[in-house]
Amino acid sequence: MRSWVRTSAAVVAALALAVPSVRMTSAQSSKSTQNGPTEPGGFVLKANAELVLTNVVVRDSKTGEFVRGLKQSDFSVYENGKQQQVSSFDFQSVDMASPLNEATISGLASGLSARGNKAAVVAKPEDLRNHRLIVMFFDLTSMQPEDLDRSVIAARDFLSKKMQSADLVALVSLGDTLKVDQDFTADKTALANEVGIYNGTEGQGFAAGANANTNQVEDTTGYTPDEGEYSDVNTDRELFALRAISKSLEKISEKKSLLYFSGGISRDGIENQASLRSAVNAAVRANLAIYSVDTRGLQAISPLGDASAGSLRGSGAFSGAALTNNMNANFATQEVMATLSSDTGGKAFFDSNDFAPAFAQLERDTSAYYAIGFHSSNSARDGKYRKLTVKLNRPGLKLEYRPGYYAPADFKHSGREDRERDLQEQLNSDLPATDMAIYLDAMYFRLDDNRFYVPVSLIVPGSQIPFVKGGDKDKATLDIVGEVIDEVKRPIGSARETVKLNLDGALQARQKNIQYTTSFKLPPGKYHLKFVVRENQTGRMGSFEADIALPEMTKLPLKMSSIVLASLRQPSKGDSPLVRGGQEYVPNISHVFRQDQHLYLLYEVYAPSREKATENKPKGTKPGIDLLSSLELIQGSVKVYETPLVQAKAVNVNGRDAVAVELDVPLASLKPGPYLCQLNVIDDAGGSFAFPRFALLVREAVAATNPTAPAPASTKAGNK
Repeated sequence: MRSWVRTSAAVVAALALAVPSVRMTSAQSSKSTQNGPTEPGGFVLKANAELVLTNVVVRDSKTGEFVRGLKQSDFSVYENGKQQQVSSFDFQSVDMASPLNEATISGLASGLSARGNKAAVVAKPEDLRNHRLIVMFFDLTSMQPEDLDRSVIAARDFLSKKMQSADLVALVSLGDTLKVDQDFTADKTALANEVGIYNGTEGQGFAAGANANTNQVEDTTGYTPDEGEYSDVNTDRELFALRAISKSLEKISEKKSLLYFSGGISRDGIENQASLRSAVNAAVRANLAIYSVDTRGLQAISPLGDASAGSLRGSGAFSGAALTNNMNANFATQEVMATLSSDTGGKAFFDSNDFAPAFAQLERDTSAYYAIGFHSSNSARDGKYRKLTVKLNRPGLKLEYRPGYYAPADFKHSGREDRERDLQEQLNSDLPATDMAIYLDAMYFRLDDNRFYVPVSLIVPGSQIPFVKGGDKDKATLDIVGEVIDEVKRPIGSARETVKLNLDGALQARQKNIQYTTSFKLPPGKYHLKFVVRENQTGRMGSFEADIALPEMTKLPLKMSSIVLASLRQPSKGDSPLVRGGQEYVPNISHVFRQDQHLYLLYEVYAPSREKATENKPKGTKPGIDLLSSLELIQGSVKVYETPLVQAKAVNVNGRDAVAVELDVPLASLKPGPYLCQLNVIDDAGGSFAFPRFALLVREAVAATNPTAPAPASTKAGNK
């Protein structure tokens, strides 16, 4: 990232509390919905709609054959040793499946990016009953070409020889993006063709990402980079993909199975722990069992390593330590895959070049099963792991089922990694967060011909923040995350801040606004800004998006910055364009003022035209400028106020060839109501001008004032 794309330090403008909040407090409206609707008699309805499903395969312990004919009364379910009341019971078997005529059943494409324009229909829940739903997920980013070949051959062999009429199979791949290459279908030909695209036996050859690790550039410097951080990010990406697949399948209640073809997943200590738990939890909630297949097959571990690195020197090769390290490294890449399978009720297949047993085991586990559901008697939303135990009242039977699940977690019980992930997911989401109201405005000031200073201001009404009392202080914490995206959808700037508010109770923060300010340095162009704010008491979030265009000012006759309106200036030692004479302008993005406030206005004009030399001026005199400014306030069709004309005769911003103009308008003499403001800017030396307009709302003063007292307007062209 270039040095000119960075964010400045964030500033919490708590003094922006002077601007009154224009929204109703949300505290009153939310009380009645937290525990259900409150009836006149004081009755509060509480319901737990979280159904926990577990699939149980019952086999004869001697023959291994599936046992049919069991009833709900034969089963007992325990959660952490406490018996649960079974609320749903069902038996499903592929032998009882009704054939589906549709070529493609929409189950994944609605939640993930689909390739192509395949016709799809949404199957009814009863249509999918007794069918075997299989997702084949090919992680192209982790497999070498020879690994991919083995995977494709095994998949096509299953599709052509072992796939049954009750089977519905979907194909998903992770390359540059996560894609649904084929939604659930019983069409063997369509599936075989799509699988063949992965290794080039059909279609266009290698899919994106399939040979991502084969093009190596030799490094002759002897430097060995630390790839730990890269591996952590790539592992997160793979786990997020599994989580996305699981979430897209939540609406299908039947048991699903996922064959995960991967060349191994690396995890560094506790890194990626939150991503792993999230992936497992999503799969369990979607009733999805993961069958992991290590596509590297049978490997010979050499104490000297493989050809991907230089030969080992010294005595390590003879002590056994090198071989142990290499074996541990290989086992570590399989550990995550094994966890995914064991925690979701599937199985992992390692160290074999024959992948057929994975398909056979999946078919065996899903041919027939009992689906048991219950509502947990433990209502705590603590996110903790809960162990499941299923018992039968008949001897001599063997049970196979998922060993447990993670309880739902509310915000208070979520960890730091989970909270950070939730923020990033909301930032990347196309859907806005609306639980908390926030407002955003961005402005620009030119720093040089190819760079702008872009201050971004966010306002959160104090009524949206659940402050807690700490002595005589009102305390709260806000998490703020944001990014700037350019015209080709690349993120080129970001902001991340945790703001701790510790405000004097006399300020009555709940009735005011809290303002946050950050800034970016960007070149000319069009940008999209998105910010997400979360209050850390209940976890409610709000988001706001805006576009900003930074102009090529060389093409403009009058080169102006944004116009900053402020009701507050605070002492500052900064050197940003918002600071003039040691006072920083705090933008009033709502344009709502009170009669007992001042309207402070700031803008800049760049490269103003110079007056032509005349005979009356002494030799050596630099050409001057002649910049005129005034502000008019219009109500209805009547001009009710105008500031005196301010004239600038010289550049007053050193190093930027700019004139900063400041206006100070006391509002006591104005009546409450809406106004249309017109700023008149005339470059008399160059014959150019601009008359930008903006709206303004003046409200009555909070304290007793004399609104009829005359107050002359104070205007100046400030010096820096």
